[in-house]
Amino acid sequence: MEVSVIVVVVVVTALIFDFTNGFHDTANAMATSIATGALRPKVAVAIAGLLNLAGAFVSVEVAKTISGGLVTEALITPVVIFAGLVGAILWNLLTWLLGLPSSSSHALFGGLIGATLVGAGPSAVNGTAVLSKVLLPAVVSPVLAGLVAVSATFLAYRITAKADGPTVRRGFRIGQVASASMVALAHGTNDAQKTMGVITLTLITAGALAPGSAPPFWVVLTAGLAIALGTYVGGWRIIRTLGRRVSDIQTAQGFTAETTSATVILASSHLGLPISTTQVCTGAIFGAGAGRRLATVHWSVAGRMAVAWAVTLPAAAVVGAAASWTAASGPFGVVVVAVGGLALAAGIYAASRRNPVNAVNVNNVVALPAPRTASRTDQESA
Repeated sequence: MEVSVIVVVVVVTALIFDFTNGFHDTANAMATSIATGALRPKVAVAIAGLLNLAGAFVSVEVAKTISGGLVTEALITPVVIFAGLVGAILWNLLTWLLGLPSSSSHALFGGLIGATLVGAGPSAVNGTAVLSKVLLPAVVSPVLAGLVAVSATFLAYRITAKADGPTVRRGFRIGQVASASMVALAHGTNDAQKTMGVITLTLITAGALAPGSAPPFWVVLTAGLAIALGTYVGGWRIIRTLGRRVSDIQTAQGFTAETTSATVILASSHLGLPISTTQVCTGAIFGAGAGRRLATVHWSVAGRMAVAWAVTLPAAAVVGAAASWTAASGPFGVVVVAVGGLALAAGIYAASRRNPVNAVNVNNVVALPAPRTASRTDQESA
């Protein structure tokens, strides 16, 4: 297979991953706003899609980290990157089917690392960068977001305790439109860059760009469009999980969770840290749930999410490694990986149609149990 052909295949595959990243992570920005009624579902995903596109043009620091930091570009080929992307896409689709808000970012890193280990050897993986820019932020960022959200939620309820309840709820609902929009912008800023970084890395390995190059404009544009389109499609299964199954979220909690998430994600993007927006937003939502007195928080859901987070990187790495080993046999191997990946993706999609979740029924779940001793004032005042 000619290098030019495999480069095109990798670029297209990267944009497919970007699309799955969009619908997989729509919940990060809009789950709480949809759950509280601050935004109608279709309006929410449309706003998120547009702001994801805008966010793609804010910064390229994360893209530079991926294209020139995690793996040694001189030691890998476009085929290795293709194999890593296949692993990431399949893990995204599987966790979407299960409604688990796992990390698209860690699926990408895992797939890329696994494929690189098999295709180029351990020396091609920058262990220091993986530890400092992937693993440590994965542990710190959701905890930090959760702690900030707990404090912000507690303060929000204390400050507005004696104010008129309906007026306060209306004010926070309006605030949620702004805070959710900021999360969507931040998501585009951080996550679209990951695909930019992968495409740039591919172009560097193929000799089309010099090492250390920033993403060309067309890369920024196509990555932004792909994640925006995926976001507009709407990852309704994960939106349901974060909006309805974590806690009985009220407008004040939605506002503090979204504001916390946007702040942490934008700060990380500025520092070039490719953090998981899913983990940040999930941590903030749990923190906001815990920050309201007598709120119901479903910690068993948190446990399932934590397991998914823990296995995401190694699971994607295993798939990426297997794809890399198969694709290394030549053009036929690449075709086998592509066809196999398409078949598995089609199977996952077919399984999802047995119990569809969409904009119409995303909030149609069994009501969360009310706190045993909560008064109406405690539950409804902001």
